[in-house]
Amino acid sequence: MRPALILLLALCFVPMAHAGIVDAPAANLEISLMTYGPGDIYWERFGHDALEVRDTVSGESVAFNYGVFDFDQKGFLLNFARGIMAYRMDAENTQSDIDFYAGEGRYVRRQRLALDDAQKEKLRRFLLWNIRPENAGYHYDYYVDNCTTRVRDALDDALDGALSDQLIDKPGGMTFREQTARLMSNQPLLMLGMDLGLGPYADQPMTAWKEAFLPMTLEAELRNVRIGEGDAARPLVVDETTIAPARLDPPPEQAPDLRWPLFGAGLLLAIPLALPFFTRHRVARGIFVATGTVFTVFAGVAGLFMLGLWALTLHRSAWGNFNLLAFQPLAFLLLPAIWRLRRAGRPMGRLAPRIATLSLGACAIGLLLHLWPDFPQRNLPWILFALPCWAALFASFCRRHD
Repeated sequence: MRPALILLLALCFVPMAHAGIVDAPAANLEISLMTYGPGDIYWERFGHDALEVRDTVSGESVAFNYGVFDFDQKGFLLNFARGIMAYRMDAENTQSDIDFYAGEGRYVRRQRLALDDAQKEKLRRFLLWNIRPENAGYHYDYYVDNCTTRVRDALDDALDGALSDQLIDKPGGMTFREQTARLMSNQPLLMLGMDLGLGPYADQPMTAWKEAFLPMTLEAELRNVRIGEGDAARPLVVDETTIAPARLDPPPEQAPDLRWPLFGAGLLLAIPLALPFFTRHRVARGIFVATGTVFTVFAGVAGLFMLGLWALTLHRSAWGNFNLLAFQPLAFLLLPAIWRLRRAGRPMGRLAPRIATLSLGACAIGLLLHLWPDFPQRNLPWILFALPCWAALFASFCRRHD
């Protein structure tokens, strides 16, 4: 048998080489942004996204995402509380991701992008480098370094800055605070806790580039981006396909206005707190003690919480919180006076009136600061909640009974 024939027969038994996203020619690749809508659980409310690399010849399709974390990781919860959040990049078969998110009732949308071969190759090389175990981990920040900002930055690098050039000077629609309140509004208590804990950082003026920390915002902004120059300019998004529709209620379009609800709650709470100013009846004193205990414990715990976030953690969005003017640990010192008032009909000593006066004054300063156009924090709802309560406590503690 001739050597050439032997070689031919041998090759018939060798499996055909399988080209895929790793080694396929760039011309065979399609790059898409995959966007997954908000879920029901609090960490899913901000949505998710991934960069899909598809080999059109072999059909292999992989979604690269930056949102993987592990609750079982040693010290995860403690580190998370301290602002040290260890996340990593991951890659999954695209269909597996689609099945998972569609199964949760979240919408799945694909935007195919008009990258040229050089841009596809550059992005592929970066993603394959980034997925290596030694490169996959990063320190997560929910506003400036999250699953979407990493996708945004990878795309921008592949496009040689064309994305940032068009978004960095474009005004944003909402602040970090407003977007957070809007997306968390289906869980009111958690939304209120997050709003209370956010400092001036969350109210900074936004650009479209910064606001693209959200998957849904990045998805919307890409629809208006054009790449190339002159007659060669083209839309970045070639086509868009909804693979799975949303089966969950969408978040509201705007953040809830918390000013009047919290002001109303503060007025209602102030009524029992002011009872000792009007009457010395035993039942009224009992109602005052119960309400005063709840408010002062809340104010003290909230103050400790905000101080802890500022002094002991890396959560920079919580630093320098002006809500400390309305809620501070000094409130704990009022508890003995509140409990003595039930028995004696009036507080004994001068400490409680002084603390009530100081707290009311600090809260009034917080209100006046909002007259300054450049005041950096939009915390008026919490000032409006606390001010009637401190005014009522001031009246109750400072009245001199016969």
